[in-house]
Amino acid sequence: MTNRLLAHLRALVGERHPHTAAASLLAAEEYLSDQFQRMGYEVERHAFEGMGGVYRNIVAELPAAVRPSGPPLLVGAHYDTVPGSPGADDNASALAVLLESASVLSREPMGRPIRWIAFCLEEEDLIGSRAYAAALKRAHEQLAGAIILECVGYARSEAGTQMAPPHVPIAVPTVGNFLAVIGNQTALPLVGLLTEAGRQTVSELPLIPLVVPGRGEQLPDTRRSDHAAFWDEGYPAIMLTDTANFRNPHYHKSTDTIDTLNLEFVALVTRLVTDTARRWAAVERHDT
Repeated sequence: MTNRLLAHLRALVGERHPHTAAASLLAAEEYLSDQFQRMGYEVERHAFEGMGGVYRNIVAELPAAVRPSGPPLLVGAHYDTVPGSPGADDNASALAVLLESASVLSREPMGRPIRWIAFCLEEEDLIGSRAYAAALKRAHEQLAGAIILECVGYARSEAGTQMAPPHVPIAVPTVGNFLAVIGNQTALPLVGLLTEAGRQTVSELPLIPLVVPGRGEQLPDTRRSDHAAFWDEGYPAIMLTDTANFRNPHYHKSTDTIDTLNLEFVALVTRLVTDTARRWAAVERHDT
């Protein structure tokens, strides 16, 4: 698994911004689409307008002929970066997890549908995910929930490597080796499913869950990724994160490179996401 994750990282890491690195952003879009198609998924490019142009979210699902019915579980991550950053942790690490999990589960029978999606323009006030979530709402489409991957590649074992976000109402460890699980009240069942999967099958990965009221308005740092777009449209969603700048000194900098990542940590997150999605998809329809 680690070799496959590293291959995805090598293909994706590099500045990917609509104005300062447009060619690389398009190359990432093509790579993601090609990888999903190679796995046997049908790929839709969901186009939206923003920043003076047209950009695309990459949406992958099993072909309609073999796709289970019912509201899907969405698993997503963004593929753009801020200007000047190669974006290894933010957010190539999450894309690698997304692709590897999708690959594993493409070969397994599904009782319920999973939708894999790579969002564009997350770094620009969530333009891509806001457009997608709003389109779902307009179409009255239901989602079982969304798991959003945001910076999942940086981990340290030394004391003092983790800071606590302001006003967080739980104890935050000072060792930066855990994965934060951020959800709101409507996503509580999804938080529970993921933490149980972690306890049973990925016990070596510490999880710190936080369930916030409403749409996280009282804790702005809990809204800093594409999950907030789904919260705002009334869909249950969670974010998985290494906490970004509260741990990673390379966040949004030119030094956010592959050599700073903890590939073992990325592999553990992959196992967690894969097993959580597998458990959800295996549940019989009458249990929902």
